[in-house]
Amino acid sequence: MRRMVLAGLTMGSLACATVAAAFDNGQFDNVPPDIRAWFKSVVAPNGVPCCDVSDGHRTTYDVRDGTYWVPIEGRWMPVPERAIIRDRGNPISEAVVWYVHHRGDIIISCFVPADAV
Repeated sequence: MRRMVLAGLTMGSLACATVAAAFDNGQFDNVPPDIRAWFKSVVAPNGVPCCDVSDGHRTTYDVRDGTYWVPIEGRWMPVPERAIIRDRGNPISEAVVWYVHHRGDIIISCFVPADAV
């Protein structure tokens, strides 16, 4: 039993390390501390943290019939209202979208427009 628990913990640790490495390829090493703090502080309207600087993607966007749309991996997707963050400001003046892959689809978890106040 102890061996199974140890094997499970080892596999879980390896899986987490693989996921983390997939997002942060060193491209955010030179992010100023205030910008890094902003990324860490952004929370979706439902109270769930958006994660970190390495999880957010700078993006362009469009507004169609009052709905934000963002391009993700070559596909334009509508941003759900539950993901739009309007009250955290935006120190980089570029739109940022956070998304995850879930069961073969892309789920947008957070979106900060370029002009968020």
